[in-house]
Amino acid sequence: MMKIRSGVAVVGIAVVLAAAVLAAQALSGEAEKGKRGRGKARRAAAASQLKKAELLLELPDSCNTPDGMALLPSGDIILSVPNFNDKKAPPLLMKITKDNRLEEFFKLPGHPETGRAGPMGICAAPGGDLYLADNQIFHDPDGKPMLYGKSRLVRVVVKDGKAVDLVEVVYGFNVSNAVVVHDGHVYVTETILEPGSNPLISGVFRFKLGEEKVKLKTPLKEDPHLIATIKTFNEKIPFGADGATFDEKGNLYIGNFADGTMHKLVFDNGGKVVSNEIFAKAPFMKSCDGIWYDARTKKIYVADSMANAVQMVSLDGTVQTLAQDENNNGAGGRLDQPCEVVVRGKEVMVSNMDFPVPGGVNTTFDKPYTMSVIKLD
Repeated sequence: MMKIRSGVAVVGIAVVLAAAVLAAQALSGEAEKGKRGRGKARRAAAASQLKKAELLLELPDSCNTPDGMALLPSGDIILSVPNFNDKKAPPLLMKITKDNRLEEFFKLPGHPETGRAGPMGICAAPGGDLYLADNQIFHDPDGKPMLYGKSRLVRVVVKDGKAVDLVEVVYGFNVSNAVVVHDGHVYVTETILEPGSNPLISGVFRFKLGEEKVKLKTPLKEDPHLIATIKTFNEKIPFGADGATFDEKGNLYIGNFADGTMHKLVFDNGGKVVSNEIFAKAPFMKSCDGIWYDARTKKIYVADSMANAVQMVSLDGTVQTLAQDENNNGAGGRLDQPCEVVVRGKEVMVSNMDFPVPGGVNTTFDKPYTMSVIKLD
């Protein structure tokens, strides 16, 4: 019988075990490399399917902060320009013609108390006038970060295609934001209905076309024009109800900016809201700023400001990314913190606000000031 010394046997077993461990590690490493490779391949494939944002217009220094857009029946677009980023430039409205020429449309008169307008959401009424959110949140005369209770809804009087006057419609919002006209009414999102609330409460107001000189009640939650409220759970960014759009069935969709969710409001025959539920959300949709429903594609396009992307939401609530860019300065039409989208024909027109917020891809306000376009199939 052959005798085996115990030390040699132990060493032999150790060598075998070590070899087995190394082999397992090698296999594991190869598997992990394969997994990473497949992940990169999936991301590359997804990126290759994205549309590319291209340059629509490079804006002059007088338009350093583009925001809301109203699509007119003529194909022209009226662009609101609050110039929050650099207040040396006065707020104004610009026109983007159907052949993409930029023209000045209206020099906005100042707010009666702060001396400066804050044009944001804008929408054309059937009669040709424009309803415009005059957001005063950043215009505190004493330099405080937030000014509540002074924002308005105003009407730009338009005659023969030219703006001739400005009329106050509603006074007393905290943050008047999106504006949409539908079926004889104008709807306005109030992004901070109850300042300091946790979760943040925001809301949606409705007014009859033709109503004017309305002074909202204090607190706002007691005003009869309030038709819906929305909760926002993101504690770092106090912005709730933002973009607004209707589908052809009369359902109203509201973007919840900081939570990156979209709500759907359903009405009964009397106009009462009978359902207010989260309709769409996705881990990659970081914010829900301006939104636009396109009847041709049956999709809602979302300016995802924080993700520096434009998302698409189908009517079953699924979300897809249409276009996205990394942090950049907007040169060449790359997305630079998109805040508003409008679909004109087979093109998505994008307003790049370039107004950094905590946690967003965009980190710096810089030139050039741009409008982008994304071509659809």
